[in-house]
Amino acid sequence: MAGIWIIAIGFMLISMLVSGRLKSKFKKYSQMHLQSGLSGKEVAELMLADHDIHDVKVISTPGQLTDHYNPLTKTVNLSEPVYHERNAAAAAVAAHECGHAVQHATAYSWLTMRSKLVPVVSFSSRYMQWVLLAGILLVQTNPNILLIGIIMFALTTFFSFITLPVEYDASNRALAWIDRRNIVTTQEHRAAKDALKWAARTYVVAAIGSLATLLYYIMIFMGRRD
Repeated sequence: MAGIWIIAIGFMLISMLVSGRLKSKFKKYSQMHLQSGLSGKEVAELMLADHDIHDVKVISTPGQLTDHYNPLTKTVNLSEPVYHERNAAAAAVAAHECGHAVQHATAYSWLTMRSKLVPVVSFSSRYMQWVLLAGILLVQTNPNILLIGIIMFALTTFFSFITLPVEYDASNRALAWIDRRNIVTTQEHRAAKDALKWAARTYVVAAIGSLATLLYYIMIFMGRRD
């Protein structure tokens, strides 16, 4: 069991470093006032309109970095600072979340696949830690329990990797649109790109960490007779 703790602590530290860097970037770019003077809400509404999307609402949600697109309710949920403020960070995040709305409207294949996996992954995430624990304790007498846990964990790992192209594509759509629409200056565009790059890296770290943990459980299963 020591191995899993080493992996968990290692990736937790990496995740904290990336998260800290992300927050510092957003703090820095939140002080870069947009010359266009648009708020995050206005950027989002304009991007949706430009893509002929009229059935998605832009709403405010409490907290910081809580921004997300909900395909079930068709809402672009912007955190309060992003919703109200008029800076490079707010424009980047608002456009990124609308990028997901555009993906949804155009049936982007990776997003469609990800959405179909949500119910299965939600179920796996709820119970797999208990199945894995039981599997490790009973690995010598009943290894199939661990195998079931590994399969459940593999689904969540697969989901993490499917999320990567979805996030990067949304950022690419956002950056292309804000540049084409002259929402940002050249300097503001560089800031928006940098902010979204660090946001994407949090997903990369999570995916790699999940894969490392999965391989650890597979090694336990494969070496159960040693």
